[in-house]
Amino acid sequence: MTASDSFRSRLAAGDKLIGTMLTLPSPSVAEILADVGFDWLFVDGEHGPLEVPEVLAILQAVGDKIPCLVRVAETAEAPIKRMLDLGATGIIVPQVNTAEQAADIVRWARYSPLGSRGVGLARAHGYGRKFKEYVETANERTVVVVQCEHIDSVNNLEAIVRVPGVDAVLMGPYDLSASLGKMGQLDDPTVVAAMNRITTVCQAANMPLGYFGVTASAVQPLIDQGYTLITSGVDTLLLGHAAGQMLKQLR
Repeated sequence: MTASDSFRSRLAAGDKLIGTMLTLPSPSVAEILADVGFDWLFVDGEHGPLEVPEVLAILQAVGDKIPCLVRVAETAEAPIKRMLDLGATGIIVPQVNTAEQAADIVRWARYSPLGSRGVGLARAHGYGRKFKEYVETANERTVVVVQCEHIDSVNNLEAIVRVPGVDAVLMGPYDLSASLGKMGQLDDPTVVAAMNRITTVCQAANMPLGYFGVTASAVQPLIDQGYTLITSGVDTLLLGHAAGQMLKQLR
């Protein structure tokens, strides 16, 4: 069993899974971070320059070393099946505001009879050599994470977390604050109340919770609240900070 095979079961079991975000179109950076000891990598195909060829190169570089969840650019069938066909362990989908959207995402990510994912021959299938093996196990291994990052999503969250096949909810605090007219004001009482509601609803439904922060100190309070799918840091900031610290010492 590879790391990718066990990731969904670890998520469901409530294991603390620490990852970091990849935004640079660099397989070498991905390869370096894959060897650090993270539990997973967050490959960001929504913001920044990563397109299909760059995501493919990243997945090829890390191989089976570490599970990779790819954030797609939109709630649509084509990018979801394409990233899964490239060999991603799972997908992260932004701006999921209704249960109907969540159900569509699950359907697009699962093969029949659990969904309607298109069948093709790609990297995930060993370019055809491992087709039968992959198709028979993909439904139970593929991870589906939906982002709650709008007040509409918060208001519909009880229905969203009841959608079969949703494996985790990832809070997006900055977009959530923007949807409330409080851009970046994460300490505003209205924003805090919305964030607390996400925590309460998901924990009541035993739904794993995810969070992103640029530093360890930013995510630790959420870990203390029971969040388990954690993204800390971004490749660009990690590189810049380390270089800056070294230069400061030398100056």
